[in-house]
Amino acid sequence: MESMGNNSPGPEIRALARNIRMSAHKARRVINQIRGRSYGQALMILELMPYGACYPISQLIHSAAANANHNMGLNKANLLVGRVEVNEGAVFKRIQPRAQGRGYPIQKPTCHITIVSEEISRSNDPIMSIESRKKGYVWRRK
Repeated sequence: MESMGNNSPGPEIRALARNIRMSAHKARRVINQIRGRSYGQALMILELMPYGACYPISQLIHSAAANANHNMGLNKANLLVGRVEVNEGAVFKRIQPRAQGRGYPIQKPTCHITIVSEEISRSNDPIMSIESRKKGYVWRRK
């Protein structure tokens, strides 16, 4: 009997950060720049971008690479940033005091970031899969 579950060959390489104190919209702006890139390129892009969301995302990419190295024995240089999700988390509700005893509501958003890494297969042609080429990412041998 065939299983109806996920068709992935093994456990996935992932890292999850929950309740990051920034809006999901600002985190998605940074995540969209690194989706589909290699480990080294993603870190280089994050170092050069001037956004505050870059630091927790770079920490998360380091964590995903460490998970791949420790749990599966993969080399960090052969990793690719695959599926990346940014979901909205809980909203912290605070009150700012205003004039004449009034209170002004302040909402502080949080987000959950999930990064799933993939290994670049060296046995196949160095051009990535069709799904990645549709997104506009094409890797060629140097």
